[in-house]
Amino acid sequence: MVKPMPSLSDEIEVFLKRMLEEAAGRVEIRRQRLAARFGCAPSQINYVLETRFTVDRGYSVESRRGGRGYIRIVKFSLSSPEWAMEYLGDRIGDLLTQPEAEAFIERLGEDGCLSPREVALMKAVVDREALALDLPYRDRLRAALLRRMVAAVLSCPPVDDRAEQ
Repeated sequence: MVKPMPSLSDEIEVFLKRMLEEAAGRVEIRRQRLAARFGCAPSQINYVLETRFTVDRGYSVESRRGGRGYIRIVKFSLSSPEWAMEYLGDRIGDLLTQPEAEAFIERLGEDGCLSPREVALMKAVVDREALALDLPYRDRLRAALLRRMVAAVLSCPPVDDRAEQ
């Protein structure tokens, strides 16, 4: 099977994430240099930052425009259960859409708070097909379920999935 070519946005995202890994989660780069490197307009860089480096995905982006303009990206971690619960309380109100819930679950998985199995299970629970209710009840139930699942998982000691085999 042939893999589709990654889009320019995907390439920019991968490049920035690699930079963040190498720089321990904090990078500062000039927008013009980044645009020149990828042969695109600075607005393409803005698009990637606005859609793929959001607070919900665990990033803080600071930007200054102009001749000496820069982009500063910081990846913060949810590795502390207390911090994750605080973040969850701040980010999840009474209503939560499926994309918002999935982004949060993926984030917990990326930060090592959830195993791949827990990520898959939680995504299945918050899926709109599993929550066969009309809006806004579905989004309200999704928020409540996610809060309870995260609280339960983060309050239990991790299980080594390899021990089960």
